[in-house]
Amino acid sequence: MIDNDIVKIANETKKLNALVVEDEKEANELMVSTFSNFFNSVDSAMNAEDALAIYKAKKPDVVFIDIILPGMDGLELARKIREINPDQIIVIISASNDMSKISEAIKIGVDSFIQKPIDSNKIIDLLKNINQTIAKRKKIETKTFSITLPMDLYDRVHADAKVERISKNAMIIRALKSFYDIKP
Repeated sequence: MIDNDIVKIANETKKLNALVVEDEKEANELMVSTFSNFFNSVDSAMNAEDALAIYKAKKPDVVFIDIILPGMDGLELARKIREINPDQIIVIISASNDMSKISEAIKIGVDSFIQKPIDSNKIIDLLKNINQTIAKRKKIETKTFSITLPMDLYDRVHADAKVERISKNAMIIRALKSFYDIKP
C-alpha cells in the first residue's frame, strides 16, 4: 500500500522543480539526491545569496531552506522569496528547535517546517502536503464559464457528442481548442 502511495506522490511531484538551500555540503548533496527521486529537477545552493539568484532565474515550484546559513539566514531568504512570490511553497528544514525562529517562520508564512534528521515518513508526508497544496491552488485557479448556443448549433453539438459517446461539454471544449488552435 505504501509503495502505491509513493508512486502516486511521485507522479505528481515529478511535474515540479525544486530548490534546496543547505550550507552543509553532505546534507545538501543528500537532500538533492533524495528529492531528485521525486522532482523533475532539483537545484541547490549553499547560501541564501546564491539561492536568491537561482530562485529568480529558475522560479522553482518548491523551495527547501535551512534556517542557519552563512550571511543572510534562511528566514530572511524565505521573507525575500515571499516578497517576490507570495504563493511560493517554502519548506523550512532545520536542526534548530529555537521556538523564536519557528514562530518567525510561521509569521513569514512558510508552508512547512521539518526538523532534522529527516526520515522517509517525514518526506512522504511532506510531499503529500505539497501535492495537496498545489491541488488546492489549481482548484482555486480553475475558472467556470457558461456558454449559450443557438438551438441549431446545440442540436449539432448534441448529435456529434452522441455519435462519439462523449459529453456535450467535451465536444464544445474540443471545438474551442480547434478554433483557438490549442494543441493537447
